Amino acid sequence: MMPPLVPRWPAWLFCWRAACIQGASVRQRMWVGPSRIPGLGGPRGAWGTSPLAPRGSCLASSRAPEVTLTPERYPVRRLPFSVVSEDDLAALEQVVPGRVITDPEELEAPNLDWLRTVRGSSKVLLRPRTTQEVAHILRYCHERNLAVNPQGGNTGMVGGSTPVFDEIILSTALMNQVLSFHDVSGVLVCQAGCVLEALSQYVEERGFIMPLDLGAKGSCHIGGNVATNAGGLRFLRYGSLRGTVLGLEVVLADGAVLNCLTSLRKDNTGYDLKQLFIGSEGTLGVITAVSILCPPKPSAVNVAFLGCPGFAEVLQTFRTCRAMLGEILSAFEFMDAECMKLVRLHLGLSCPVQESPFYVLIETAGSGPGHDAEKLGCFLEQVLDSGLVTDGTLGSDERRIKMLWALRERITEALSRDGYVYKYDLSLPLDRLYDLVGDLRARLGPSAKHVVGYGHLGDGNLHLNVTAETFSASLLGALEPYVYEWTAGQRGSVSAEHGLGFKKKDVLGYSKPPEALQLMRQLKALLDPKGILNPYKMLPTHA
Repeated sequence: MMPPLVPRWPAWLFCWRAACIQGASVRQRMWVGPSRIPGLGGPRGAWGTSPLAPRGSCLASSRAPEVTLTPERYPVRRLPFSVVSEDDLAALEQVVPGRVITDPEELEAPNLDWLRTVRGSSKVLLRPRTTQEVAHILRYCHERNLAVNPQGGNTGMVGGSTPVFDEIILSTALMNQVLSFHDVSGVLVCQAGCVLEALSQYVEERGFIMPLDLGAKGSCHIGGNVATNAGGLRFLRYGSLRGTVLGLEVVLADGAVLNCLTSLRKDNTGYDLKQLFIGSEGTLGVITAVSILCPPKPSAVNVAFLGCPGFAEVLQTFRTCRAMLGEILSAFEFMDAECMKLVRLHLGLSCPVQESPFYVLIETAGSGPGHDAEKLGCFLEQVLDSGLVTDGTLGSDERRIKMLWALRERITEALSRDGYVYKYDLSLPLDRLYDLVGDLRARLGPSAKHVVGYGHLGDGNLHLNVTAETFSASLLGALEPYVYEWTAGQRGSVSAEHGLGFKKKDVLGYSKPPEALQLMRQLKALLDPKGILNPYKMLPTHA
């Protein structure tokens, strides 16, 4: 029998790791022996009963004030589409019998985005189960000039999946079947309505993982993820969906089915048409099935949650992290002290380390527990000794890993409970990533309740959020176009991963030249000449 492998960690790190697994934090040069380790550091309720709350569920009280209709809050005019008639309902009932929803109560949720910032007035929701049913629906709507709003889990941040007026909602919720999985190549083929978390469980049981992970994984659909080119928490390790999606099945505006559902890693024949639909937000076609490459499931996963004294130290920690952890680095996330205050205030989560101006969450994933532990130990010793990190805690068991990730993943939920949220999802040069947060705090003063910054530092992606008690036009005026001009001045992007949807469509010009906008309009006119697919989204209102 082979002896058990013992990770070769420094002696002090054995104490740290033991303390961290049991919930204690370890401060720089204050190594805690196992005999002095307390319990889990508080009642279970301090973490909340569930570390991951699905996005899209109603977080507000049933007595929350009604959300203003989108056309009453934003300057938008209804385009000359037809209005759904009784004859239309009868015809659609023939296509999806028993799955034409007209009950106003059932339509409340799909008409409202989960952030409660935009609200449509659709009178009809359709629930197809197959690609052919989607094709029949779009063929009919194209002939009748009826606008269609494709909708997956409705977890978006920019109003892209919610009707603006009375568009027919086409839900993919019942298109939730896995079509095939190859346990050698790791290629998964599934319908667009499969929930990301369900797919994750499916492939993990077979020794693989999904190449993307989102805070909204319990609600979001893979088709919506692809349609918005979602980034998420594994982008640093596995890259964009533009690389991991191998093929798509898409129904075009006139009902034609484009079957490019290949499972091939390499196919250099003609134009790569699937790239047109990845990130197109349902404006060029409705994605009905996805072929995606899943990487092998790592056998060793560790999460470190660290406190840093400043943003310069956060950047240096990332630089050191990349150099020392290399191939096992899976995620590098950051959040500021204001984020921590909000998750503690609104969700009752406890901070596992001493209070710091910034926090970073680092995840490693590899195939050798001993190898990974040694690399992580050397890295932690280096950042602690150099003063880049002042406090930290470590998790390697599933429960503790989920608890630590909850501090980062549930920031959005905490913000939604703090009031009306102005959300910005920016790509910026790393050395300027956090500068805008300080600028806005000074610019807005007491008119804003909170100004917070967090995000995927490894991807150069800042999630900038401003909260207020209620929506304020004057506060919006102070934020926009200032945020977009500032971002353009750094040659950044006004949307790193959330897309443009309805709320950001008119700022596309800050990140793309006029020639690119014109070509996008031409593509839209070619594939959807009547403009029935997700109108009022993605492309600017004016030329």
